[in-house]
Amino acid sequence: MTEALPPAARQPLEKEGEDYFRKGCNPLAQTGRSKLQNQRAALNQQILKAVRMRTGAENLLKVATNQKVREQVRLELSFVNSDLQMLKEELEGLNISVGVYQSTEEAFTIPLIPLGLKETKDVDFSVVLKDFILEHYSEDGYLYEDEIADLMDLRQACRTPSRDEAGVELLMGYFVQLGFVESRFFPPTCHMGLLFTWYDSLTGVPVSQQNLLLEKASILFNIGALYTQIGTRCNRQTQAGLESAMDAFQRAAGVLNYLKETFTHTPSYDMSPAMLGVLVRMMLAQAQESIFEKISLPGIRNEFLLLVKVAQEAAKVGEVYWQLHTAMSQAPVRENIPYSWASLACVKAHHYAALAHYFTATLLIDHQLKRGADEDHQEQCLSQLYDHMPEGLTPLATLKNDQQRRQLGKRHLHRALTHHEESLREASLCKKLRGIQVLQEVLSAAHQRTRLKHTQHQEDDDLLDLTEAPNIVSKTEQEAQMILPQFSKVTVTDFFQKLGPLSVFSANKRWTPPRSIHFTVEEGDLGFTLRGNAPVQVHFLDPSCSAALAGAKEGDYIVSIRGVDCKWLTVSEVMKLLKSFGGEEIEMKVVSLLDSTSSMLSKCATYSVGMQKTYSMICLAIDDDDKTDKTKKISKKLSFLSWGTNKNRRKSASTLCLPAVGVSRPHVKKKLPTPFSLLSSDSSLY
Repeated sequence: MTEALPPAARQPLEKEGEDYFRKGCNPLAQTGRSKLQNQRAALNQQILKAVRMRTGAENLLKVATNQKVREQVRLELSFVNSDLQMLKEELEGLNISVGVYQSTEEAFTIPLIPLGLKETKDVDFSVVLKDFILEHYSEDGYLYEDEIADLMDLRQACRTPSRDEAGVELLMGYFVQLGFVESRFFPPTCHMGLLFTWYDSLTGVPVSQQNLLLEKASILFNIGALYTQIGTRCNRQTQAGLESAMDAFQRAAGVLNYLKETFTHTPSYDMSPAMLGVLVRMMLAQAQESIFEKISLPGIRNEFLLLVKVAQEAAKVGEVYWQLHTAMSQAPVRENIPYSWASLACVKAHHYAALAHYFTATLLIDHQLKRGADEDHQEQCLSQLYDHMPEGLTPLATLKNDQQRRQLGKRHLHRALTHHEESLREASLCKKLRGIQVLQEVLSAAHQRTRLKHTQHQEDDDLLDLTEAPNIVSKTEQEAQMILPQFSKVTVTDFFQKLGPLSVFSANKRWTPPRSIHFTVEEGDLGFTLRGNAPVQVHFLDPSCSAALAGAKEGDYIVSIRGVDCKWLTVSEVMKLLKSFGGEEIEMKVVSLLDSTSSMLSKCATYSVGMQKTYSMICLAIDDDDKTDKTKKISKKLSFLSWGTNKNRRKSASTLCLPAVGVSRPHVKKKLPTPFSLLSSDSSLY
C-alpha cells in the first residue's frame, strides 16, 4: 500500500421497521428456515448437556470401586446414551427437512439436499484485543473500541445471513476480515486466550479451540452451506432458475473443496477431509441433476437423436449419484452421515438409471429406420449408446429389423421397471423419505409411465427372453465442475488499519516503544534522508545532526510528527509535512524493529511480486550489498531539504520504495540494510 487510507468505513445498514441490521443479515426474519435454524441451536445445547453428563458418568465409572455404585452408573450411562441417540436422530430430521429450503413455487421435482449452517457461541474480543494493542503496539486500546465493536457486530451478523448473494458477501467479508485480524493480533508462537466454539452441523457436538483457524474454517463451511440453500431455493421450472441452481451448487462444491485442501486438521467431524469429500460429491451430483432438468425443461420430443442424448444424460446423473451413495457407505463417513441422505442418493441413482433405460426403449420401439434417413448417423449414435452390443446384434442390423428393435426395447423397459421398483423400495425403507410427499409422487408417476408402456408391448413369449439389456454409456454435454471462491473480488476494509500498514505492523513483528525525537532543521538540512513507502524509514543518518544526537537511528520507522499520524504517509507526504514547520523544533516519534532475524525467517514462506522470497536469497542480497559498500567512499549524506538546488540527485535512495524481488535496484550509497528492508513493503496475508 502506498497511499494513506481513510478510516475504516462502517458496513451499510438496512432499515426494517424500527430496527437496523447489517446488509446481508436479518436476525428478525421469522422464516421457516430461521425457525429451523433456531431448533438446531436449541438441539445443540441439549446435545452439549447430554455429552457433558455422559463424560461425567464415564469418569465416575473409571474411579468408582463400589460394585453397587458402578452398576448404578452403568444404568445412568445407558439412559444418557439413549437420550443422546434420540437427540441426534432429531437433528438428523432437521438435516433432511428439505421442504423448508425448496423454492416457494409448486414444482413436480425431486427435492435437493441443502446443508444447515453451523451454530456458534458469542465471543468477546474487547478485553483481549485492547490488552494486545497496549502491550504489542504501545497504543491505548480504548481508542479502538469502535473498531472492536464493528468486528463483534460483523461476527454476530454472520450468525444469521440472508439466503441470497448479500448473505454470501457478508460471510466472505468476515472471512477476509479474519485474515487481517489474524495477522494483527494472533502471533504464531502463543495463544490469545480467546475460545471459539462451533457446533458440528451433523452431530451437534461442540468443538472449542483457542485458534482462529476453527473460526475461519467454520465460516467457510457456512459459505458453502449458504450456497446450497440458495441452490435449493431456485425456481427449477425456469431456465434462469435452473442455471442459478447449477451455479450455486458448483460454487458450494468449490468452497467446500477449498476448505478441505486449506484446513486439513479441523477437529469438527463435519469438516474432516473424508466428510468434505462426500459433501463435494453431493453438491456436484445435484448440479448435474440440475443440468439434466435444464435439458428436459422444454419438453422431450419423441425424436431419435434427442432421445439418445436424454438417455445418456440421465445415465450420467444416475452414475454420479451411485458414486455418491458408494462414498457415503464407506467408513468412517457412514457412521455420521444422515441415513436419509444416503437413502436419497440411492433412490436417485435408481430413478435416473430407470429413466435412461425408459428413453432408450422409447427410441427403439417408437422409431423405424425410414428411407432417406441418415443411416450412418443413427448407426453411430446407437453404437455409442452402449458399452457393448448384445450378442448376435449389430447397430445397423438392429435399426433395420423391427423385431430386433422391439425385443431390445422391451428388455430396456424390463430393466427400467426393476430400477423404478428398487427406488420405491429404498424410499419406503427410510422414515424421513416416506414423509416427503412430492418425492413419492414423482417416483410413482415415473413407475406408472414405464409400466404402462411395458404393458402395451408385452407378449406371451416375453417370459422366455432371459437376455438382459446392455448398460447405457453415460455422457453429458455439460459436466458439473467446481467453481472456486474468489475472495480477491470481495472489497473489505481492515477495521484496524489505524495501527499501520499490515506488512510492517503485524503480530509476528516486535518493536521498541515509541521514542520522542526533538530536533531542528539546521540551514535547511534535516541531517538524514528518508526511504520506503508507508511507513517511512530514517535513512542515511548524519551522526552529528540534531536528530541523531536526540536518539534517532537508521532504520527507525516514523510513526508521528507533532501529533500527526504518519504510519500511512508516503515519503513525499512526510517530506511536505517536515517542510511545513520551517525552522521550528520538531517532535518526531519513531519505533525500531526488534529481533529482525525472526522477522526475516517468518517471511521466507510468503510471496512477493509473484516470486517466493527465501532465506538464502535474503542472505545473498545482504552479502552483495556488503561487498558493494566496501568499495564506496564516505561522503556527506544529503537530506531532503538540501536537495532543492540539485535536481540531478533526486534519484537517490531516499526516493526509493522498499525493494521487492524481481524489481531492478539502482546502485546507491547506503549502509548494510536490515533483512526486513529487503522485503516488499506491501506484502501481507491478503
